[in-house]
Amino acid sequence: MTASSTAAPDLSALARPSGGFAMLAVDQREALRAMFAEHQDTPVTDEQITAFKVEAVRALTPYASGVLLERQFALDAVLKAGVIAPGCGLIAAADHFTGDEREFVAEVRIDEDVPGAWVRSIGGVAMKLLVLWRPDEDPAGRVAMVRDFVARCRTAGLISIVEPVARASRRGPALTPEEWNAGVLAAAKELGALGQDLYKAEMPLHCEAPEDDVRRGCAALTGAIDGPWVVLSSGVPHELYPRAVELACAEGASGFLAGRAVWRQVIGATDIPGALSRYAVPRLRELGEIVDAAMAAR
Repeated sequence: MTASSTAAPDLSALARPSGGFAMLAVDQREALRAMFAEHQDTPVTDEQITAFKVEAVRALTPYASGVLLERQFALDAVLKAGVIAPGCGLIAAADHFTGDEREFVAEVRIDEDVPGAWVRSIGGVAMKLLVLWRPDEDPAGRVAMVRDFVARCRTAGLISIVEPVARASRRGPALTPEEWNAGVLAAAKELGALGQDLYKAEMPLHCEAPEDDVRRGCAALTGAIDGPWVVLSSGVPHELYPRAVELACAEGASGFLAGRAVWRQVIGATDIPGALSRYAVPRLRELGEIVDAAMAAR
């Protein structure tokens, strides 16, 4: 039986009443440490990262339909603090990152320290896997990893979220914008019909192009992906992300799973809870309203 012929999964644990997704990502690791480092001269400690994540979850999950967290810095502390709002579905990051001198995330594998049975036991409803798509690497390895991940989620009764991101060759030059954009679509064609319940996609052209071009890119993703998809925010200028969500949903996306576009302005603030309330909460509410309007228009 093919993925497209199976019954549609129940994604209601991550959806708004409109049926759309307004999900918050707080699973950043060394990239988040680097963001804090831009604003301070002292080392960024693990405790500082954890404290930020706990406060972000406390402030923002009342307005999110799902929240994505990782075990390295967040899950244990967030669960101990009891700060996930009722009705916000918990997504566990099931990806283990290895960095190198060029990239915070140079290699990814399934994290054996985040088994599906454990995720279920802590109240999780989904797991997410980041997949690096590189033009010079054999696709068989990443296809096999995605299939393995999807199977693990099914066995545990969890929603599977797959997040391919286009990257340059491991030792090659950086991708041009055109090459990167082509990689986003190539990744969707390769990995978007492997049985995942939800696909998390990079925004075509980072929304920095004429509207018709952005729409065509989003429509191409809709055509390539078997099942619902949501758009992430990395790489999209902060001021453009609401428009990105609007255009993506107009061309077939079902919402977003975003972190930086929601809380990036808060990094470096002396009063994190206050900054979350002032900047991040209004942005998340705005994005949720965009998703609801798009779903109502269908």
